[in-house]
Amino acid sequence: MKNLGKIALLSTSIVLSGTVAPLSLNNLSNVEAASTLKLANISYQTTANLNLRTGPGPKNKVVTTIPKSKTVTASEQTGNWFKVSYQYTSKGKKVTKIGWVSGSYLKKVAPTTVTNTTTVKFKQTTYQTTSSLNLRSGAGTKYKVLRTIPKGKAVTSTERDGTWYKVVYTYTSNGKTVKVTGWVSGTYLKEYYKTSNITGAYYFTTKTVSLYPSADTKKKALYSLAAGNGFYITSKVINSIGETWYKVSFNGKTLYLNSKDVYLVSVQSLEAANYQSNKETYLYTSVGKAFSKVAQIPNGTVISTSKQIGDWFAVNFNGKSGFVYSKDFTKYSLPSEEKLDEAGDYLALTDVVLRVKPDDASDLLSSIPKGAKLSLIAKTSNGWYKVTYNGMTGYILGNYIQKAEDLPPAKEEPSEVPIAKATYMVLAGLNLRESNDTVSKSLGVIPKGTIVVPASKTSDDWYKVSYDEKTGYVYGKYLQQVITGDPMENRDGYQFIDLRTQSTVVPSQIDNYIASYEKNTGMTSILHGKGKVFIDTGKKYGVNALYLAAHAIHESAFGTSPISIAKNNLFGFGAYDAAPYMSAYRFANVDLCIDYIAREIKATYLNPSNWKYNGAYLGFSTKTLSNTRIDEASKGMNFYYASDPNWGKAVAQHMENILHYDKTFYTKASVDTSFPTRPAVPAGSDIFPANIFAVANSNLVLDSKKGMNDAVKTITKGTSFNVLEKTNDYWLKVMVDGEEYWTNDVKFSSYTDYLSVQNLGRVTAVKLNVRPDASTNNTPIASLSLNDFVQIVLKKDGTLSMDSSKGWYQVVLASGTTGWVSASYLYTKDFK
Repeated sequence: MKNLGKIALLSTSIVLSGTVAPLSLNNLSNVEAASTLKLANISYQTTANLNLRTGPGPKNKVVTTIPKSKTVTASEQTGNWFKVSYQYTSKGKKVTKIGWVSGSYLKKVAPTTVTNTTTVKFKQTTYQTTSSLNLRSGAGTKYKVLRTIPKGKAVTSTERDGTWYKVVYTYTSNGKTVKVTGWVSGTYLKEYYKTSNITGAYYFTTKTVSLYPSADTKKKALYSLAAGNGFYITSKVINSIGETWYKVSFNGKTLYLNSKDVYLVSVQSLEAANYQSNKETYLYTSVGKAFSKVAQIPNGTVISTSKQIGDWFAVNFNGKSGFVYSKDFTKYSLPSEEKLDEAGDYLALTDVVLRVKPDDASDLLSSIPKGAKLSLIAKTSNGWYKVTYNGMTGYILGNYIQKAEDLPPAKEEPSEVPIAKATYMVLAGLNLRESNDTVSKSLGVIPKGTIVVPASKTSDDWYKVSYDEKTGYVYGKYLQQVITGDPMENRDGYQFIDLRTQSTVVPSQIDNYIASYEKNTGMTSILHGKGKVFIDTGKKYGVNALYLAAHAIHESAFGTSPISIAKNNLFGFGAYDAAPYMSAYRFANVDLCIDYIAREIKATYLNPSNWKYNGAYLGFSTKTLSNTRIDEASKGMNFYYASDPNWGKAVAQHMENILHYDKTFYTKASVDTSFPTRPAVPAGSDIFPANIFAVANSNLVLDSKKGMNDAVKTITKGTSFNVLEKTNDYWLKVMVDGEEYWTNDVKFSSYTDYLSVQNLGRVTAVKLNVRPDASTNNTPIASLSLNDFVQIVLKKDGTLSMDSSKGWYQVVLASGTTGWVSASYLYTKDFK
């Protein structure tokens, strides 16, 4: 054995070059007698090119040669041989080799100094391991491994040190539950959301609630629902911070609501009974008025039900299943009848129907024309008459029959007068008749949703209209006056071209149009000379460049609006009607804004797979006189993009002004159906002056950092605080009690529900002089520029400091200097 040992030693020396220090015979004996020692994954560095072998000795096969200065990890030692793992990259992939090397060519790697980090406490969060993971006694790889946690296991944590998390891991051993605490690398953790099925039941909202795209509030709520709307729920999610959320379906989308915002309602089985509507109401798809309407139910309609869910009945109406609001109905009993023995002729006062039962919802037996003779049999307690007509017996409402001798003399013919031009929408399929009478000949049926422009109106509420090259009369009950951008007679123009086509417009045509505006108004446009940018960007994303330019021109008043000048925002993007200037995105420059909007429009409004798509053209919207959009009469981008029904028409007019519409070109133009991903919200902020005070109008949750969502503080309604900054993604930086926080609780579409800023002013003049007192007699001490924010002095009673004439505001400049500015050029309602 000793001879063999000597040969092995010489062999090792030959392979590893002349740098090897020969082992003593005494050393050799130690090698022969050595046993394997387990090591705690110790790092070594090679001091020469070193053979990795299949076993501990020079006779074993060479696996690979490890270059000098490479790091290996040792897990076992036999004598002076170490079992190591060596990792390297080959053809872009990581490769790990395991084998044995001589310890003569290894040096221990000094442990990496761990940078001290600050331990962060946070709300208990559940995570799931994404691979088998070592649980250590401290925050770093130098600490002892307490246990290996298998992949897919859940752990909880409330503390983080850099990228290491202190966790509690619970498992079962020998039938007992064991909890072990230690540290793991956050690289192998993901937040754990546990989804489970629950027994299906109805839950109703307790207040106005928000529906979110995931079981948390990390993303913006998609819908807000009033109290009293119900969902049938079969699935719940416990999110990473232990909140329970319910999975619901609304408007065709899978959404989530917090379990604290709903309460359970049991389904009640009733003895089948009839109920009669006490007002005009609706059949809904589910238990709540936020859901889609299936059908309109007239006043007096009788329905039958045997099931109640909260305040809702489950019913069938006209062959359709759905739910009705129980408080719109009263219990109904069949009316009693009193037999009549009436002599004389009775006539139908108008076209009427004969029904099987004495109510409006009953089935029809026959139509009875105006003036038809009827035989009376009985009168019901609810005002109907049982009659015989043409051998059929049924019921007619008493309002529609009368004794022939009791009929009043013939009325005078109704008068007809011209009316002012206005648009009306047809509310139901409507007969166009030869004259203003229900018995006159029908010239055709005007479909529901059609827009008509009446020329005149009769004294008995009939309108004279033209449709499908025919002129006649329609009854006014079935018309609703609306405001619409629908051109109706002609849809051949820019308002209806596919905006995914290219245009033949050239830069000079766009530039000349903008320059002409500048010349006529004496104003300077930030769009000056940007024609080429519009064209290049349109080609880049497959968007019509002429449209892109016209859209920017319309939204930014030719590049002269406050939002476009101050924020390089040409499209009013991100702006809400409640606070347009404050909510609008701020862009670094005009070119970036054009690029962003072209990409955003192509990815959403012009993309059939996006919910904002309603046709890849400008289109129009139609609204009631109370400004409610009528969906079936609204089309294209105008449907969602703009509240103005004529927005599409206005943009199209700018396009026409720049380049005359060519029908032949657009008939053949190819459509670009490639769609980019939506751009991220651009970086940008509005920074407010010091000492801008606000009052919370509701409770606001505050976070330690932007995007953190760690809810470190809540300020209650009525609390005063400072606003410091607003970002493009609608986060507000605030100061409370001298500490800075962030919040995204404020919804800018209705910001007054959340806060009211007290003393913020914005300059509306190109230059605004700041004077030492409230008078133009003294020399200005400073000046402010267009759209500058400035702090207005607050009086002790919380009102803004003004002079006695109410024509001047007292302000504080950034330097701390106090002065006065004209109230005519300072806007104070941006966030009021």
